[in-house]
This record gives sequence, structure tokens and C-alpha cells, in this order.
Amino acid sequence: MRVMIVGGGGREHAIAWKLRQSPGLTELYCAPGNAGIAALATCVDIAADDVRGLTAFAAEKKMDLVVVGPEIPLAMGLVDMLAETGVRAFGPNIKCARLEASKSFTKRFLERHGIPTARYREFCDKDELLDHIGLFGFPMVLKADGLAAGKGVILAETAAAAREAIEDMMGKRLFGAAGDTVVVEEYLEGTEASMLCFVDGGAIVPMESARDYKRAFDDDRGPNTGGMGAYSPSPLMDEALEDEIREKILAPTYEGFKADGLDFRGVLFIGLMLTEDGPKVIEFNNRFGDPETQVILPRLKSDLLDVFLAVTEDRLATRELRWSADRAVCVVLAADGYPGAYEKGKAIDGLARVDGDALVFHAGTAFKEGAGDLPHTAGGRVLGVTALGATHEEAREKAYANAARIRFDGARYRRDIGIAEEV
Repeated sequence: MRVMIVGGGGREHAIAWKLRQSPGLTELYCAPGNAGIAALATCVDIAADDVRGLTAFAAEKKMDLVVVGPEIPLAMGLVDMLAETGVRAFGPNIKCARLEASKSFTKRFLERHGIPTARYREFCDKDELLDHIGLFGFPMVLKADGLAAGKGVILAETAAAAREAIEDMMGKRLFGAAGDTVVVEEYLEGTEASMLCFVDGGAIVPMESARDYKRAFDDDRGPNTGGMGAYSPSPLMDEALEDEIREKILAPTYEGFKADGLDFRGVLFIGLMLTEDGPKVIEFNNRFGDPETQVILPRLKSDLLDVFLAVTEDRLATRELRWSADRAVCVVLAADGYPGAYEKGKAIDGLARVDGDALVFHAGTAFKEGAGDLPHTAGGRVLGVTALGATHEEAREKAYANAARIRFDGARYRRDIGIAEEV
């Protein structure tokens, strides 16, 4: 089969790596791809948000399947446009994509269907929001309603910090139109976990659990990022908890899709907080998480292309997902300054020194004209180093040992990925 992946980050590199193992794959393309993906697929110079260009290329090349990685093209209706030209796509349509594109849409969905989540209130007026500082106490959770590349959530510890965050979101519009509406949520105490599920018209099937790290610095300090590392599985995700999540979250979510006419096909990412009162939903995303994908797909033993096709044909219920018992840990190497301003174009050295059984997924890399064969940095999150082991500690030690062998000017990474209360 001829397949095209849309996107150019670590998630898409992991998807390409896994699809390359499928005997049914004949040709693999990626738009726009990156320096790492180029070793696995033909990279096409079309931006992930150029939905018209992507649709035209997929139709021209008669793609058998297009796998949409990032959230923006989903929210722009790429899946719908591909369907109009007769090209099959893996990913939700524009109506379902609102589950990630609008936090207020998701909160109303959760409330309507009795799915456990934090109390909330949405605000469209800055002055009104300023009058409700500390609405649910502190830390005050402020979320830009729209898409903000994983950076639109601010935990304000004080009233002064909350006012500054509100001014940034609704006054200075640092997140653009995404911050025109702000959702204020009750702060939930507990441990974060991620559950990714394949969904089609007949089933919702969870993958193995994972946990990621959003804050930029050790000990969960600093601003939110797109993710600084992850591990799988979560030690807290035992059979009893999985059963509770299926009963209280997965089942009512799936029934809610049916009741609301949401014909969801693709991956539903459920961000969870494991509280003393049970698991509660923090967020929904419409695609594979990043960097959770980099620790989940290496543990998947099933044919990923076969699963993708089953989802597009409503055959998911007939497929059994098989998983490795290995543990996986991913450490993200980021550019200095990320998630704020950072420099690009730094040569990356040491990739050849990485162990053969470790995986390096490129996130923000590119080849620089006239600079030889070394890839260069081209984003804030540059690489994700993933290692597997029979135990969590073995995987963690291997991931960090290999991350230390890679060099680029300004490289930094958290030193506490995988160290958590539950481990």
C-alpha cells in the first residue's frame, strides 16, 4: 500500500518507524517530514497546515491511506477534504476535531455525559475573568480554549500570577485567537496518566498506558511544553483502575459520541488525573500524543498499518492489540530557551554513538544546505531518545546513557523523567 504521513515531529517519526515494519507497506511518504524521517520515507515539501496542497498531492499520487499526525490539519478539515477526493484517511473529521480544538466544547461534552472531570467555567470577557480571580482557589488553572501547541495551559499560584496570565492570553493575545475564550478549571491533585485509544464506528480500544512530563524543568517546574519525556506503562494502571476507566470514562465517552452524532475514527488521547476520588479527564486530544507515541508504539507488537485500515473500515472490534512486556522511557532533548525563544541551525553530533537497540526519534531537525551529512536543529523539541528494558529502571538508564552521547549547542533535557511517586 502507498501511505502518506502528515507532520514532521517525533510522533510522526515513530509512526513512520512502526509502519516500515508492515509487510503491506510498499511506499511511504511524509509531508513535510524531518531529517530522521527522511531515512524511512520520501519527504514532501508541503506544510502540515497546507490542507489543500496535501489533498491535491494525495489525490495525484493515488495514496491508499493518509495518516494525519498533528492537530492543526485535523481542525482545518483535512480528513473531510481527503474524503471528498476519494482518499482514505486515518484521523477524525472536522466535527470530531473540536474535541481538541475547543476546550469549552470538550468540557460541555464531559458534563453532558456525566464523565468525571474538574469543575469549570468559561470566559469570553477579560474584565469578567479578572473579577473571578481565584474562582476555584489556587493554583488557578487557566486554559486557552483553542489550539496553542500544548502551551496554552497556565497554573497560576497567586492572584498576581493569574492577572498576568489573563493579560497575556486575552490582552496581549500571546496565543492568538486560541485565547479569546479562556476556560478556568478546578485544580486537581493527583498523578497524571495518559490513555490513548483507537476508535471507530463499532469500538473503542485502549492502548497501553503512558505518562508524560509537560513542565520544562526538573521537579515539574517552569512553563508547560509540548512534552519533555514519557514512559510506558504507568505502574499505577493496574487491572482495577483500567476497569474503572473503562466503566466511568471510556464507555460514556463512546456512548456520548453516538448520542451527539460524532462519527469519530482515529486516535482519542485521554489525559487523566488519578485523584483520590478516582480518575478524572483533564483533556481530550484527537491524535497520537507526543512524546507518548515514542514509548507506546515501540511496545506495540501488532501490525500498525493493519490497525489503521481496520479503524477506517469499522473493523477495529475484530483486531486484538498485542503488546510487549518491556518497559519504555523517552527523554526529550530540547533547544535552550524552549518553550520560549530559541535558536535553530545547530549541528547535531553523536547520533552514531547511540546504542543499536536505542531509538532516536527526530522532532525538530533538518538537513542544512552545504553543511554536510549532519542534521541540524529546526525546532524547540529536537530529539526523543527512547529505550526499552525488562524493567523500568533498565529502560530509564539506557535512555539517559544514550541521550548523554548526543551533542548540539544549547542542548538540554530534564534529568528526572521516569522518577515519580508511583515508580
